[in-house]
Amino acid sequence: MAGITALIGRPNTGKSSLFNRITGTKDSIVDDMPGVTRDRLYGETEHNGQSFYVVDTGGIFGTDTEFSEGIKAHVDAAVRECDVVIFLVDGREGVTGADEEIAEFIRRAGNKPVIVAVNKLDDPKHDDLMNDAYSLGFERVIPISALHKRGINELLDAVVECLPSLKNNAESETSADDSESSDEIRLVIAGKPNVGKSSLLNKITNSQRSLVSPVAGTTRDPVDMSAVIDGQRFRIIDTAGMRRRAKFDGNLEYYSFVRTLAAVDRSDVALLLMDALEPCTDQDKRIAAHVVEKGKGLVIVVNKWDLVSGEKKADEIMRKIRDEMPFLSYAPVVFASALNGRGLQKILQSAVTVSINRRKRIPTNLLNRLMRDVLAFDRLPSDRKGKSLKVYYCSQAESEPPTFIFFVNDPELVNSGFENHVKNKLRELEDFSGVPIRTFWRGRSKEE
Repeated sequence: MAGITALIGRPNTGKSSLFNRITGTKDSIVDDMPGVTRDRLYGETEHNGQSFYVVDTGGIFGTDTEFSEGIKAHVDAAVRECDVVIFLVDGREGVTGADEEIAEFIRRAGNKPVIVAVNKLDDPKHDDLMNDAYSLGFERVIPISALHKRGINELLDAVVECLPSLKNNAESETSADDSESSDEIRLVIAGKPNVGKSSLLNKITNSQRSLVSPVAGTTRDPVDMSAVIDGQRFRIIDTAGMRRRAKFDGNLEYYSFVRTLAAVDRSDVALLLMDALEPCTDQDKRIAAHVVEKGKGLVIVVNKWDLVSGEKKADEIMRKIRDEMPFLSYAPVVFASALNGRGLQKILQSAVTVSINRRKRIPTNLLNRLMRDVLAFDRLPSDRKGKSLKVYYCSQAESEPPTFIFFVNDPELVNSGFENHVKNKLRELEDFSGVPIRTFWRGRSKEE
């Protein structure tokens, strides 16, 4: 599972600038006014082949505002729940009393690897200014300039080195591939808080290893379990509930949210649990979008069906899912009850089928022959000058998820409507239910 790195420091040291530099985005607000960042933002990045999440926290200490106590609580959660701390200080100003207070705060909050990044050292001739940072009591001190990208690679090298979870996960994945469990399906149970994820895990594994409670957000960290059911080996991950950031009422829950994203990343198939009494919430859609973006298989599970009755109600919910989440039209839907076990067998059967579909490949010759037959009867898109799209050939570049490359005369002629049409035709050629399909369009070179 990808690790979590938290950026911590007093106001106006450049945390948002560093976050944007590391993640390659502009999601975090950058402003000269101290304390602009008052919420936490997260992003995913990769360095030396290792991916991990980065969390930007609000500035703490040094400025007494109405937000100070809440921000302190945020950072306390960050230190306790993250895997690595980047402690950012201002190299031009030197170590301040607020920095020393933060250093002590970090030591009290948890025994985590800490990297002190001395920011705003734009030129190597100023590197002697970083020596003052050693007084904070941490071994790793690195001079950087978030603005000019100086020292960022060295900083990320240190972060990756401090993430043993990544190494352990890689070793675990390798050993699993070399063993007789290489056919294991990695199944993640995801959904908003209090939708029944832990109850479903316990019912599937016939155990009580995962705590079941009616209190939303009881599960804080993913619980990994291995189980052999009807001859199929599963690695099942029960995740903490996800909810909209505006409704996070606990600091630990925020990091559980980020860890859930990481859990989805390493899965093969996701079970998206939705409440039968409140299906298709905004958070359900966000979770589903993340699953699709990562190319994972998906089974929609409408849980708490014991509280609902009637075929008419089932038709209404199914119609609601298809109308409000049309981008999941390919995903199977199972009505279930984690309480009494209804639909349990169908959930697992669907997960196995989706896992198989995710690995399917269509031979190139068959794919091209069938695609020619299909496209010959369809009106191909064209531009205003009358230039029409021509599809020369296609091939399946990858599986998990199925990825297809189409070679055409002009990729710019491909519009979203036609691309969706082609994906639907691909689904007619092969059973890809529960699996997102990726398509890429490339122009032929002059040599071709």
